[in-house]
Amino acid sequence: MEPFVRSNRETILDLVKREKIDFISLQFVDLFGTTKSVSIPVDKLGGAIDDNVWFDGSSISGFARIFESDMFLKLDLPTFAIEPWSTKNGGYRTARIICDVYRADGQPYEGCPRHILKKQIKKLKERGFDNYHIGPEPEFHIFRKDDDGRIKPLPHDYAGYFDQSTDLAGEIRREMASALMAMHIDVEALHHEVAHGQHEIDFKYADAVKTADNVLTLKYVLKTISASHGLHATFMPKPIYGICGNGMHVNQSLFRGGMNAFYDEHDSYNLSQLAKSFIAGQLKYIRQFNAITNPIVNSYKRLVVGYEAPVYITWARQNRSSLIRIPRLTAGNHNATRIELRCPDPACNPYLTFAVALAAGLKGVDENLTPPNPSEERNLFQLSEEEMQQEGIESVCGNLYEAICEMEKSEFVHDVLGDHAFYTFINAKKKEWDEYRQQVSQWELDTYLERY
Repeated sequence: MEPFVRSNRETILDLVKREKIDFISLQFVDLFGTTKSVSIPVDKLGGAIDDNVWFDGSSISGFARIFESDMFLKLDLPTFAIEPWSTKNGGYRTARIICDVYRADGQPYEGCPRHILKKQIKKLKERGFDNYHIGPEPEFHIFRKDDDGRIKPLPHDYAGYFDQSTDLAGEIRREMASALMAMHIDVEALHHEVAHGQHEIDFKYADAVKTADNVLTLKYVLKTISASHGLHATFMPKPIYGICGNGMHVNQSLFRGGMNAFYDEHDSYNLSQLAKSFIAGQLKYIRQFNAITNPIVNSYKRLVVGYEAPVYITWARQNRSSLIRIPRLTAGNHNATRIELRCPDPACNPYLTFAVALAAGLKGVDENLTPPNPSEERNLFQLSEEEMQQEGIESVCGNLYEAICEMEKSEFVHDVLGDHAFYTFINAKKKEWDEYRQQVSQWELDTYLERY
């Protein structure tokens, strides 16, 4: 595909004409990470660029109240991408553009997750940094449908990590990767993951806002491609009991003056003091933002002992039971220095997750924190509760309610999200927890119905 610049009105209008685009899908995201979209005929694109597109914000989860509902979408033209599947089977050729949400008075909407992340990036640059680079690793499952065509947790295959002979999704993953690359996402690797029907497609790191855009693009591309094969792709953190769940490890680094500010050649881990304070900040505040990185009831079914999930608030290079891991460097590749936050899952809103992770790390820098000694060469899952207490090792939140309570007390998270997003998020998650705790599960029926 020929390279092109997607940064101005004339370029975009010329491009849609040359590519014979029929419709433009204008996308944005609600507070809970769900992609929303409105489509316009291509001949309305010029007007949308000049005058924006108005919509009723009171109908979007976590957005405006009814008496302040008028909002508009401001098109971010560099996010233009053609949906490569849109012409198959006689379909209309469609492109998408990601948008920012604005109030009627022309101010950015304070509840827009993209705006919340951009505010943190602005603060970062005011401190003299170039950017916050993110490289996520979202995992997902591909499921078959049952005989009645209903979506069920039925693995598409029974292969394992890097398996080839029993991997039935190799061609589908390649189709997914091809579609992602056509939409300007730089795919680096694709493979079968540990669990049956579980997969991972990794893409190159970028600045935080672009990476969050890419996460949302990846999710809807993978769901679309799977559906075209009569399958279902899910990013649910723990869709099946007893097997590994879906995480989204977040690799992070800060750049200043074109150089990786996390690198120090004299340190045994090649980490600067800045990087260590950044780590310490995330370790200190993780429980306060667990509700953002792990936002649904099901998230905490993944964060349990026994499945390489990062349950304990520690850091290490080798130990995958730690919350933060330090990937090894290829000799001479100093700019690849990074820290990997392992608890987030792909149900999270990536804009909010990257915003709170950055803010927590910078609080560690501001407070001149030093992390505890790394937890290497031992399995923390084998330590008793008493041993954990003696060593001062804490765990991440154990369920959504615990995470909500921690977040509700957090001045730090409140400051990052702002009044509207903070309280709207908490109230919605309290409601979700109340609905969940009142349900009677199949496990309860199987365990108690006959006994009592």
